[in-house]
Amino acid sequence: MSKKILIVDDTNAWLAFHKELITQLYGDLFEITVSSSATEAIDIVRHNLEIPFDVVISDLQMEMDYEPLLAGEWLVENIQKIKAYNKTNIILISSMSNIEYIASKYGVKYIPKTFLIYNKLALKFMFEQLMPFLTKI
Repeated sequence: MSKKILIVDDTNAWLAFHKELITQLYGDLFEITVSSSATEAIDIVRHNLEIPFDVVISDLQMEMDYEPLLAGEWLVENIQKIKAYNKTNIILISSMSNIEYIASKYGVKYIPKTFLIYNKLALKFMFEQLMPFLTKI
């Protein structure tokens, strides 16, 4: 069975970037689902309780519906409340200057977008930390 990844970003170019990068690194090892908002993403998560996503990658700044929280922060908080997702790895990928603070607040991983643009292997390194079986591929 392939592993499942949910990518959440309100910018189509970033959705395509992440999906293409993962496909370049791992071929069809991952079943990739994309979402353009935190609202849509939480619905997708709730519809995948039986076989939860192994990894959720999310931007922080998307729709403004969840102020004072950022949409990605709201999404992480709500995913973490779902028992079926207690083993899901969450990675924030954002250009927000407070990404490190928010990631540590929720105990999740993060990669600044500006770093990822110039260091695409950062995602591979992160995946291999979270899923050690990938080092054998």
